[in-house]
Amino acid sequence: MGARLGAGQLFAYGLFGLPLAMAALPLYVHLPKFYGDELGMSLGLMGGILLGARLLDAIQDPLLGHWSDRAAGRKRFVLAALPLLAGGMLGLFNPPAFSGAALALWLLGCLAVVYLGFSMASISYQAWGAQLSSDRNERTRITASRETFTLIGVVAAAALPALLGSGGAEQLSRFAILFVLLLAACGALTLTLSPEVPAPPRPAGGLFAALVQPLGNPAFRSLLLVFVLNGIASAIPATLVLFFMSDVLLLGERAGLFLALYFVSGAAGMPLWVALARGCGKRAAWLGAMLLSVAAFVWAWGLGAGDAAAYAAVCVMSGVALGADLALPPSLLADVMDEDAKAGTARSEGAYFGLWNLVTKLNLALAAGISLPLLGALGYAPGGAGAPGSTAALSFVYCIVPCALKLAAAAALRAAPLGAGGVRPAASFTQTWNLK
Repeated sequence: MGARLGAGQLFAYGLFGLPLAMAALPLYVHLPKFYGDELGMSLGLMGGILLGARLLDAIQDPLLGHWSDRAAGRKRFVLAALPLLAGGMLGLFNPPAFSGAALALWLLGCLAVVYLGFSMASISYQAWGAQLSSDRNERTRITASRETFTLIGVVAAAALPALLGSGGAEQLSRFAILFVLLLAACGALTLTLSPEVPAPPRPAGGLFAALVQPLGNPAFRSLLLVFVLNGIASAIPATLVLFFMSDVLLLGERAGLFLALYFVSGAAGMPLWVALARGCGKRAAWLGAMLLSVAAFVWAWGLGAGDAAAYAAVCVMSGVALGADLALPPSLLADVMDEDAKAGTARSEGAYFGLWNLVTKLNLALAAGISLPLLGALGYAPGGAGAPGSTAALSFVYCIVPCALKLAAAAALRAAPLGAGGVRPAASFTQTWNLK
């Protein structure tokens, strides 16, 4: 399908990104506090449950991608996921009056259902988007539409609980109900009004062959390396941002405003990256975003107590760069899948996005596994209780370590054999940037 999607079709497809994003944030931000403070579950037990559920979630993604490629259609796979996601969210934030082992089993079961529904929906939804057009520029419009609604969903999930009640339990219970209503409404519009794509041809071979097929594509391996380096570089500041605001800037009370500014800037910057990708190529546009992010965090390294206006500018710059990180990699991924067709191999969008989502989740785990132990070794402790100079260590890990990883990702991107999807074919541009 090379035709340009109409504005209504593009809106309808992207809209489903909103409830998916709204489901993700409460699981990471609100759930631990709710089950720990409100329901009295021990932190050790809850930590073990969350770790086990998230490992299961990561492992199941390639399998779900494999099954999505063999489903009767992407829309049907998304539709099948909706009751799981809705029921799991209602159960998580409206638990029965359980305690002890019964509450632990309830939490584990609901998490398993939510993660299954979320992964089923998101993998098929992303693969569906990759099939909506064979035009490389149109793919960027499609992913930008999806990720714009994703950012709107993140902002909504951050703001809504505080507006829905006076207590934590009441807020989250009402949020879960509102989420289910939005999931049903957005899901109905997306499934009804978005273009249908044909059921993908079933790839030959068994489960193992299907799961490793994407790794046989050299362009995919190169793009995956860039995605890992860039993803960890982005996830380290996300892991440490609240510590940085509280202990370096001494502006922890404004954290919500800074985060909202960051995500709104990301959404506002999407049209810029779509235009740049069309004009000069996706690779060059993404390289520009990486360098913009590096500039922002180098600036942040010099900030100190009370630098609110300067940090707001950092949030705007890094937020605009975030738009490219969200819109361009999935579009490039759809392009490198074309290499399978050139080699006479059936495209397996679900298998690609299953591995892609697995790596996304591992990036978050690696970011925490790298940054938090490093900070501890450098003497930092939250609240300013660490060794003298520990806030300088926090600034270094928050600002400079991501810059080093971003520059490594930029070098890997520049060298990646991405073919025509990464560059504009105009000779003058290619010669100027040497991005063959």
